[in-house]
Amino acid sequence: MSIITISRGSYSRGKEIAEKVAEIMHYSCVSRDLLLESSKEFDIPEVKLVRALHDSPSILERFTHGKEKYLAHIRSSLLQHAQKDNLVYHGLAGQYFLSNIPHIFKVRITANMEDRVCEESQRENISKDQARYILKKDDEERRKWGLQVYGIDTWDSRLYDMVLHIGALSVDDAVNIICNTVQKDAFKITAEDKKYIDNIAIASYVQVGIIQIASHALVSCDEGHVTIHFPQPISSFSNKQLDNIKAIAMKIDGVNSVTLLGADARQHNMVNPFHNIN
Repeated sequence: MSIITISRGSYSRGKEIAEKVAEIMHYSCVSRDLLLESSKEFDIPEVKLVRALHDSPSILERFTHGKEKYLAHIRSSLLQHAQKDNLVYHGLAGQYFLSNIPHIFKVRITANMEDRVCEESQRENISKDQARYILKKDDEERRKWGLQVYGIDTWDSRLYDMVLHIGALSVDDAVNIICNTVQKDAFKITAEDKKYIDNIAIASYVQVGIIQIASHALVSCDEGHVTIHFPQPISSFSNKQLDNIKAIAMKIDGVNSVTLLGADARQHNMVNPFHNIN
């Protein structure tokens, strides 16, 4: 069982590589489907979310707690797929959302600029100078998006276990290298990893559920026991809000108890009365 994330630029052949790896390894391949799921949950028309991924992140600022909602929904959706194992994910900063999970194989695909220019020029029927301008602008926007939204520089090779440059290496060469490498013990998801993924997935579902009420809360989960940490004192919430937060969390599959912990160290607990009842 393994999880592969592939970071790529436009016209780098990364999508093609991801799909071929998934086909050979019999893994699921996720990218656009995840975007569509998140678009529905986030209640943003798909075209706007697509544009946001390639233009300024300022579109998120038009929504209340836009950045927090975006990150919570994308992460939650990706973790649903990660729980199933045997996954190839390309695009949308997978290495960011899955950064704390051990044994994930993180790959970056790059390509020669002139090869990318030729492909863009032919595909869009524009001059090479126009194509080069568009690609450079796209690269800059993708990098800016990573820095402003995720706080990472997607060009930083230290984020990846492997960087493959398509040029001397063909697409098939890259596919073979990835397929061979991911079978190493270093990239096999263990039982402990699976438990960790399940825990953070449950926490992410709770995070999405309470985002409207407590957008900056931090949620953790340990085998069904969820703790919600607020950056402000518990007293800053009304009893109705606290009850609502608890009720939302308790509806999530796998949640057995909920602890609300404020900056004032006060806490409120709730145990699922239906847990372990047959």
